[in-house]
Amino acid sequence: MQNMANRINGKEKKQSGKFQLRRIQIGLAVAVGGFFIFLVGAKPELFLLDRSPVIGFIQIAVMLFGLGLICLGGYHCLLGLWKGNRLSIAAELGVRFISTGYVIAIFSGLADIVGLGSHPTPTFVPYFGEWQARGFQIAEGFIAIGMLMMLPIADNPLFRSQPSPENEE
Repeated sequence: MQNMANRINGKEKKQSGKFQLRRIQIGLAVAVGGFFIFLVGAKPELFLLDRSPVIGFIQIAVMLFGLGLICLGGYHCLLGLWKGNRLSIAAELGVRFISTGYVIAIFSGLADIVGLGSHPTPTFVPYFGEWQARGFQIAEGFIAIGMLMMLPIADNPLFRSQPSPENEE
């Protein structure tokens, strides 16, 4: 009876203890779509779209957009594994690692455009060089570590979660 009254009033609570399957499915779909967009930017010859021997600004922008979708989709997918509970301290740090990695990827990928790279814009055509690739790899490492930190592991007190305030009532 109480459950029916909560539904009528629009105060239906999230059920703790169950995975949020729809969130996980949408997150995986966004991450896989982001991966294909990332591939179009990184290796356009796989899709017969290669027009230049170097990776230029448009390809870098497409790679960054795809990486952003991978980060967003992975975040939402991993958030669905927490079953409606609060994130642990390690998971909160993992979210910050993911966003920090993405910011590092943006600045290392667009270093020539921003003016931090070794090929300044007015003199040279900006392209994806060796140091930019290393910065991009470091950023991807940050993102991977952040996603691993977001996994719900309950054995360690640092990774243990508590029920959210909505579920305590």
